Amino acid sequence: MYTEKVIDHFSNPRNVGEIEEASGVGEVGNVKCGDIMRVYLKIDENDVITDAKFKTFGCGAAIATSSMVTELVIGKTVEEAFKITNKAVAEALDGLPPLKMHCSNLAADAMHEALKDYMSKKGS
Repeated sequence: MYTEKVIDHFSNPRNVGEIEEASGVGEVGNVKCGDIMRVYLKIDENDVITDAKFKTFGCGAAIATSSMVTELVIGKTVEEAFKITNKAVAEALDGLPPLKMHCSNLAADAMHEALKDYMSKKGS
């Protein structure tokens, strides 16, 4: 049902936690399944994401996609991070079962909300 990468990111999630004084914070949730994700980004003066953390309440797929999205954005520019799609998160985990695809959507959406928060704070 789940790929080895999904199981690994669920069992050993990367970048769990909060960033104090984060450059941007994004939160999304899905009432239907009960998943809630919050993504924190630290972005430097060159618009490069230097750190990303997450807190997720949800199923294994939700935790795995949150972990993966933080891995995908660290080192990327804001512009590059905006291009990370829901599909890209799922593909980076070697796929998700069809019933869990909405979880990858939440992870990318939370990251995009954090980027929007950063842009609004910056005045862009």
